[in-house]
Amino acid sequence: MILLIMGPQGSGKGTQARRLAQEFGFSYFDVGAHVRRIAKTDPRINEIVNKRGALLPDSEIFEIVTKYLEDKKIYDNLIIDGYPRSLKQYGLISEWFTEHGNQISKAIFLSVSDEVSVARLSARRIDPKTGKIYNLITKKPGPEVDISRLVQREDDKPKAIYERLAHYHETTEPLVRKLKEEGKLINVNGEGDIETIQSEIKKGISFYSPNPINFGISLNIN
Repeated sequence: MILLIMGPQGSGKGTQARRLAQEFGFSYFDVGAHVRRIAKTDPRINEIVNKRGALLPDSEIFEIVTKYLEDKKIYDNLIIDGYPRSLKQYGLISEWFTEHGNQISKAIFLSVSDEVSVARLSARRIDPKTGKIYNLITKKPGPEVDISRLVQREDDKPKAIYERLAHYHETTEPLVRKLKEEGKLINVNGEGDIETIQSEIKKGISFYSPNPINFGISLNIN
């Protein structure tokens, strides 16, 4: 089963995807985090992704994604976070999975308002010493953390967030509509608490999957 987890910035994709992957033994691929790791040793990508807050060309990000999957030999039981973001990217990765005997099963879409996205992301902080990520709203640092050393990424400042959201609406919403037309979209309200959202995701996957996974949910099928 190949699952996509989608939603605007700050919708909680990573939190929900990691919980699913850990509980059910799926591989979890955070494409954005992987690209940022590459950017640490690639000045050109660092300039595009971290300094300008822009996205890599479709062909380049496709090569990065597929190289990672091929190197890890991951072709099934996978949750992808942050890719694809456009119709073209969806077409490329769908064809690649077909060539490897699989297909994208479902896309979990966490819907949140722009206001919620900005509030959540602008509260995000990173500890440059440990690399750990905190959120002053949803994942506050403990008393052992020196808050004064936490930093805010440039792309987590409100102006940059609104620019990213505008690009998201332009490029990703057409993909969301296509996934809905194909019957692959599981739409979940991403503004609830973590446990409620996780429960709704599990129900959606169990109900829509042609080969339902046992998520501990009792389904009554007439």
